[in-house]
Amino acid sequence: MIKTASAALVCLILYGIMIVPFTTYLRDKPFEEKLGYVPTVAALKAVAADHKELIGAGLVMKVLMYYGGLLEKNMNKVVVPPDFMTMSRLLHGAVRLDPYNMDAYYFAQSFLTWEVGQYQIANDLMDYGMKYRDWDWYLPFFAGFNSAYFLKDSKKAAEYYKRAGELSGTELSRLLAGRYMQESGQTELAIAYLTAMEKGEKNEAIRKNFQIRLAAFKETLRIEIARDRFRSERGAPPVSIDQLRAAGYLVPLPKDPYGGQFYLEPDGKVATTSKYAFAGAKKESSKGAADERH
Repeated sequence: MIKTASAALVCLILYGIMIVPFTTYLRDKPFEEKLGYVPTVAALKAVAADHKELIGAGLVMKVLMYYGGLLEKNMNKVVVPPDFMTMSRLLHGAVRLDPYNMDAYYFAQSFLTWEVGQYQIANDLMDYGMKYRDWDWYLPFFAGFNSAYFLKDSKKAAEYYKRAGELSGTELSRLLAGRYMQESGQTELAIAYLTAMEKGEKNEAIRKNFQIRLAAFKETLRIEIARDRFRSERGAPPVSIDQLRAAGYLVPLPKDPYGGQFYLEPDGKVATTSKYAFAGAKKESSKGAADERH
């Protein structure tokens, strides 16, 4: 009974700490800034005791309600610029109080990347979450997407997708891991990784997918070996796949199992018009493919 009363008193004190400055802030601040004020995480931790999860959830709910209200206003053609900086600060504070809070990470991913363009901050937050939510494959998947799409860091993307694949067992994450290993110049590692995945896969359709990707990467590696040998022996890099073939370094010509056409990019990197996907085979990679035809 005493413990229950004590817990209730703590919750009441915490509520007062949060709500009083919040309502004052809402009353006095301009319309555009009405997200509110919350004490620092250090201050909240000092009084939260065993209620850190509750306070963390409250901070996340505060941000979600604020952002939802702005969306409603925007739909009614009342444009209010979101206070993204404070939103980010509150979500970061929430996970410091409760590092297992799923909503904080998922919502932060949505607005830190697409709305604010703070890709590295988003990934830093995902990294923090992975230390605690070590079963959650979404966090490395989000970080992998940010690394590949926004940050153009293929090596890091491969690492994140590899972890996501290990946690989820999904084919997509494992294929993406192999793809970004290859794109970061680690073709042999990508082949080794996908070979292990292919051998352990029991689903025949998924195994077939791995085999096709492996075949494409093995052809890529064959071109890379020919390219490096040409450069070593001739003292200059080759300019095209056709040059390698004509000089006898690449016989027979490599074949992309996805139906695309291999080519050398200006920096010598091996690429294909299919982008290692059947859908991409219909979209020729313009300049690279054109260079190979001349």
